[in-house]
Amino acid sequence: MNTFLIIIFIIIVVLLTFGLIYIYYHNKFNETIIRINEAENRIDTNLRDKYDILSRCVTIIKDKIDLDDKAFNDLLMLKTKKLSNFDLDRLLVKAYNDLLSIYDNNKKLHDNEELNKAIKQIELIDEELVTLRIYYNANISNYNNMVKKIPSMLVAKINKYKERMFYDLKNMNDEDYEDFKL
Repeated sequence: MNTFLIIIFIIIVVLLTFGLIYIYYHNKFNETIIRINEAENRIDTNLRDKYDILSRCVTIIKDKIDLDDKAFNDLLMLKTKKLSNFDLDRLLVKAYNDLLSIYDNNKKLHDNEELNKAIKQIELIDEELVTLRIYYNANISNYNNMVKKIPSMLVAKINKYKERMFYDLKNMNDEDYEDFKL
């Protein structure tokens, strides 16, 4: 009878240990996922704000100077496209660079207070986006490490957690080196 109780006791201890390990890593996954989702939401909000400000800037510029009808066409057509945040970010950077080029080449735009204020707002948004990307990618790195390493890998398999892409869509595990181009 003593050996039976000892075996039951050992089984209970092992099950409790596995249960505690599962709970610990499940909570770590949830914390990391929450951080990732928060960063995604803040990036999304900042990109929307940047888009709105850029659209307002285009309107101001078109009112002040004579622009080609095709100027900023990509920016103005963005609402009709379904894009990832990464693709939207790239298009907004291109539009902002185009805007700065036009702004730098037209001195009468420099006197427009509303345009100057909008450009400063975009610069602040860009600074926050850089910080958010770093934060997002750091959490993705932690998440992907947990998906790959034992014992957290077991929790990942049970909950069907898969590796996630970094913000810039780079996949460190494939043979595609094209995704590292800027």
